[in-house]
Amino acid sequence: MNPTEDGKRVETTGGIQASLSGRYAVALFDLARDGNALDTVANSLGAIKAAIAESADFKSLINNPVLSRDAAGKTIAAVASSMGIDPLTTKFLGVLAENRRLSQLPAVIRAYETLLSNHKGEVRAEVTSAHPLDSDQTAALQKNLRARVGRDVALDAKVDPAILGGLVVKIGSQMIDSSIRTRLNSLAHAMKG
Repeated sequence: MNPTEDGKRVETTGGIQASLSGRYAVALFDLARDGNALDTVANSLGAIKAAIAESADFKSLINNPVLSRDAAGKTIAAVASSMGIDPLTTKFLGVLAENRRLSQLPAVIRAYETLLSNHKGEVRAEVTSAHPLDSDQTAALQKNLRARVGRDVALDAKVDPAILGGLVVKIGSQMIDSSIRTRLNSLAHAMKG
């Protein structure tokens, strides 16, 4: 059965629970919900997600297969402390380290974000742009996507200069590709005849 809160169903079946990272995310989500810390944990996971993207050392730490459980636990606790990560997320990181599952952290974060969005009645959209979007562009995009899908939209923004310009938006299995790279490729293909 799916957990409920105030009559609202939280979708945790299917694809999310079918994976190892999904089961960890569901456990963290349940603990955060029970402790009224859903957004606090989400903010901590967001900081960790940014650290993984920005720091080669941190990425190396979570993917290091030869680091002992004890060393991984102590290192991740020190990193969490220096980043100001909340106690529940810090304890969760310790569990991942103890179980040698730190490499699953990026997938756990994605699954947690999906669970949180479902809980809030939102849909998640992965947006790739050639340059970082400012707050006005983000708000306009959210408004347009909300009109398209009929629900609030939470954005996962990524930057990929290779698309040259425009946007690539993925919502579930749907993809909207208005990138300049795709348009140029289509033009080149059409010109070949």
